Amino acid sequence: MAHLEERMVAIARLAVPDESLEGVFRPGAAENQAGTLIAPPHPLYGGSIESPVVNELSWASAKSGIASVAFNWRGVGASAGAPSGDAVDADEDYAAALAHLGETVPGSLIAAGYSFGSAAAVRAAEANASGRIDRVILVAPPPALIDPDRIAELSQAVLVIAGAEDTLVPKDVVSAALLDAPGLTLEVIPAADHFFMSGLGTLGQITQAWLAREAAC
Repeated sequence: MAHLEERMVAIARLAVPDESLEGVFRPGAAENQAGTLIAPPHPLYGGSIESPVVNELSWASAKSGIASVAFNWRGVGASAGAPSGDAVDADEDYAAALAHLGETVPGSLIAAGYSFGSAAAVRAAEANASGRIDRVILVAPPPALIDPDRIAELSQAVLVIAGAEDTLVPKDVVSAALLDAPGLTLEVIPAADHFFMSGLGTLGQITQAWLAREAAC
């Protein structure tokens, strides 16, 4: 059952607690204590919680009974600070949002991200290999930002979704690194490019089906 309610949240930046990031929280089912953190694409190229892909991931979580937090990078929307494409800044923002989600839900955490956000999700999962992050969802992870071999080496269960026509995430490069990785599911959506103007609904269906399978494991 999908949970329709959502609320805006203020996420304290860990290094600068008096400044906050803008986030959207959607609750999960009462019996499900997990939570998904969803990072948007590059903040210098329009990446925000308004992204249709970010919203689709949030809805897939809600339909799976899993709470979610999607957030804006610093300097985007109502988030304090100056916009930055620096990986260190992205990791600080992701860590702050992860800490907020971890205080909100008592169960396991799912690190998710789209494009630039997927690279931050991978780094968070690497740093949290023995912690609460037990699943990772990556949409269109660009090899220029995160080496596919690092994705293949993650210890968590991983879902990677790519578009067959995505020139930033060549499916041959991604498939060569990920196809036989243990614990990893690779889904390539036909006719979809990096922005998923085609295949957005399929992306949500794939995510929801994967979450159901992993919950049953």
